[in-house]
Formats: sequence, C-alpha cells, structure tokens
Amino acid sequence: MSWIISIVNQKGGVGKTTTAINLASSLSTFGKKVLIVDFDAQGNSSRGYGIDISLLNKTIYEALIGKYDINAIIKKTLVKNVDVAPANLRLSNFESETVGTVQDPFKILKNVLSKLTKNYDFILIDCPPSLGLLSINALSASNSALIPVQCEYFAMEGLAQVLSIIKRVQSSYNRDLEIEGFLLTMYETRSTLGKEIVSQVRGLFRENTFNVEIPRNISISESSGKGIPVNLYKPTSAGARAYMQLAKEILENESRRKEEWNCSK
Repeated sequence: MSWIISIVNQKGGVGKTTTAINLASSLSTFGKKVLIVDFDAQGNSSRGYGIDISLLNKTIYEALIGKYDINAIIKKTLVKNVDVAPANLRLSNFESETVGTVQDPFKILKNVLSKLTKNYDFILIDCPPSLGLLSINALSASNSALIPVQCEYFAMEGLAQVLSIIKRVQSSYNRDLEIEGFLLTMYETRSTLGKEIVSQVRGLFRENTFNVEIPRNISISESSGKGIPVNLYKPTSAGARAYMQLAKEILENESRRKEEWNCSK
C-alpha cells in the first residue's frame, strides 16, 4: 500500500514543488516507486520533470471530474520509478465547478487515487499555495503532511493556519492524518535570521522537524530550469545531498511505523 504525503503550506515560494520534484527522485535511488500528483494549476512539478503541460488534454483535473481514469493521465518521467500525474491551468476551475455540485467534495482525490492500478511506495501531492478545496482534498487523501518552512521573514506567520487546517481535516475527514515533518528550506548558514528561524521551529516542533535543512543552493534552481531533479543534474551539490538526506529520513520514518505496527499486533 502506498504511503501518501501531502506537501503543504499556504505560502508560495517556500519550496513545496522543489521538494516534491527532488524528494521523489531521491527516493527512487533507494528503489522506491514514486508518483507525484501535481495539484497546483501552475503545473511546476510537471515542468520540473520536463513535461510540456500546454500540450496536455489528460491531467489530474480530468481525473477529478471523471472524464478520464487516473491511470490514463499518468506520465512516465526520465527518472526510473518516478511518474507524474500532471496539472495545468484547467485545475484552477476545479473549486468553482465542484462547490455546491458534489455531495462530498473533500474526498474526490481520495476516491480517484483508490483506482490506481500501479503499485507505488510513495505518492507525493504537491499542493497549491492556498488552504482551499484542493489542499483539503490532498490532506483528506494522505497519510501524512510534510510542511516546508522557509528560513526567512514571516516564516512562522502561516504555520498556525496550516496546523489549524490539519486539525480540521483530522477531526472531519481523515482522523489518521499524521505530520510527517517540518522541513526547513532555503537555509543560509551565514544568515542570522536563518539561524533564528531554525531555532524557533526546532524549539516549537522538536519531535516533528527533520534533521536536514535544505540550503539555498544554485544547483537546485538550475536543475528546475532544465526540467531535471538536482540529484541527476549535480549529484554532489549541497542541494542534492540535502534531498538525499531527506529521503533517508522519510525512509527511517517508514521503518519506525512498520516497527510500531508490528509491535501493536
């Protein structure tokens, strides 16, 4: 059974898409099969794997509205074991077309993903920069939430809202939803502010903060522009090493959960 992770934060530019692209590729190096669900109408997770979204007529939007089966819209990528359910601007129509017309609008993605025929170890959902219907659908369908936190001004400002939405989803739609972890992104070791943000997040969420910090690294930006993950573009760069470490921590979480499950039997 797939472990489904929503990468979520209502703030834009905090590293959600970058994390989806590079975490997927890093997990694949450990032999894991990964599906990225691009759940942002900008389609940047799709672009990050070299997919021309302007030419697509089969996207996650068509799967959500029932026009196409989820299996028909999935694209293979240049990375072995990484597939993408792509998105483009049509996804921006989803909320306006769904609210008031569907009986249970918050479980649509969960129902769509239940029809997958290919077995994936991980499904990563790249959420939009909002906490509306799409993000609630993602969280309702997920086992856990990964929350990127940018190491800059106002980073802490939106965390209360993210945690509030997670609690709402836990109480109303998905009681088993966990926090996979808070991920510190765009960290500059020489920045006093960056160090302060790291200290604040680790102080407040010690148990749930990943050990690795994702640095502000030019190789990450360059790889995104070229449509390939950073571990293929410059595998020895600081950015590639950081995402490999994140993948290891995700896999450690997986092992811990399996141990806890076995102990509870």
